[in-house]
Amino acid sequence: MNSLFGSNLKYDLKASLVVFLVALPLCLGIAIASGAPPMSGLIAGIVGGIIVGALSGSNVSVSGPAAGLTVIVLDSINSMGTFPLFLATLVIAGLIQLGLGIAKAGVIGYYFPHAVIKGMLTAIGLILILKQIPHALGYDVDLMGDEAFLQADDHNTFSEIWYAIQYSSIGAIPIVLIAMGILILFERPKIQNHRIFGVVPGALWAVLSGILINFFYGIWKPEWQLGGDHLVSIPVLENIGQLGDLLTFPDFSMIGESTFWVVAATIAIIGSLETLLSIDAADKLDPMKRTTPPSKELVAQGIGNSISGLIGGLPVTAVIVRSSANVASGAKTKMSAVFHGVLLMILVLSIPTILNLIPLSCLAAVLFLVGYKLAKPSIFISIYKNGWDQFIPFIVTVVAILFTDLLVGIGIGMVFGLFFVVKTNFVRSVTLTEMNGNYLLKLQKDVSFLNKALLMKNLAQIPSGSKVIINAQKAQFIDHDIQEVLNDFIASCYDKNISITVEGFKYKIHEKI
Repeated sequence: MNSLFGSNLKYDLKASLVVFLVALPLCLGIAIASGAPPMSGLIAGIVGGIIVGALSGSNVSVSGPAAGLTVIVLDSINSMGTFPLFLATLVIAGLIQLGLGIAKAGVIGYYFPHAVIKGMLTAIGLILILKQIPHALGYDVDLMGDEAFLQADDHNTFSEIWYAIQYSSIGAIPIVLIAMGILILFERPKIQNHRIFGVVPGALWAVLSGILINFFYGIWKPEWQLGGDHLVSIPVLENIGQLGDLLTFPDFSMIGESTFWVVAATIAIIGSLETLLSIDAADKLDPMKRTTPPSKELVAQGIGNSISGLIGGLPVTAVIVRSSANVASGAKTKMSAVFHGVLLMILVLSIPTILNLIPLSCLAAVLFLVGYKLAKPSIFISIYKNGWDQFIPFIVTVVAILFTDLLVGIGIGMVFGLFFVVKTNFVRSVTLTEMNGNYLLKLQKDVSFLNKALLMKNLAQIPSGSKVIINAQKAQFIDHDIQEVLNDFIASCYDKNISITVEGFKYKIHEKI
């Protein structure tokens, strides 16, 4: 185990640095969009990295505050009245999740259709690209971390891009272009494996380039220099004694109220669903195809949420943006997630002034690359080749998430996915094949009254004078209505000069005519 840890350490450290750079603005943006203190997002990121990362059975997923819960958290804070009261519900929500994990409720994660999960990943990739275009152009009105189509600033994803084109900050454009060039350059194996350049990930070089370019703007081109909302904004401590001021503690005074328990249960259930979706998606991205125990993940998330609530953090879930950045950066084990949490804790407290120099436009470049890897054109082609029963749920999920939000889009995708699963099983339950006037009617798996019309249609195709074998060896259940249709058909075969042989029936049916 130690040798394995040592051999993977360099990969996990590099990946953790990239995830840290991705997580930093997202934690802050999600907190502000949720109507919570900015520090609450960073606390959730730290807890998600260190606590959940250590307890999780996932090798590549990363946990932290989730954009998909932004509206729920905002509404919950408003319904509870104060942020400390909300934190108390989060502590209880964590305990509910812990109970769900112990009860092995995580198995529900196995029932998400593959096409829907692929659609979710691709949609997130497209959202990352579309949502970062305004930041790349220096139009930073909407917060980083907002993944919903309808935004808090009353714009939507596409109208925001239009406004960004009209009101762009010229200084942001060279920063994002140079950062993108560095990131693309560092995708080359020769650079990645270089004994000097390969030690530090391209994302850090891209961020350093952004800081330096913006610094030189101040000397040579002051009107291009970015400041204020165009930069990362972390609370700065003047001394260590102010650390306690950044923490908020829960207020359990409303624990006897029904509203308290409704909010807690809502956070627990929605957070658990988002986690199960994200770990399933992360497992599909994992090059080593390792599988995360879903119930163990709920236990880890439950403990993480209770701790986050106790010290003033937002709800924690497994999150696909950071997880995909983790995989794309070459993470090998869950230590990458833990290291990213440690980096958040140490660097946010020790060098916030330096971190506040990072332009959001160069972080947009990092997210552009993550988004492209999730939504490559080859993914659409690959799913299309798998057939319409895979492509339609996939594309519906993509479009639904793009024009709503993650949870609503997944729900719509699930409806289409389940329709095609039922349709496929429905058609395959009864099959009729013909060769030289000989017919084979096969009943497979469960054949219910829903298959009655299809069965009667197939039987009606059999002409007089045929030889027919009715095989039910693979049928585990045959509905009474189906038995009646078969018996009626067999009874009519004498008049049609049809020879019938039945095989594998466990039910009362005519043996042979």
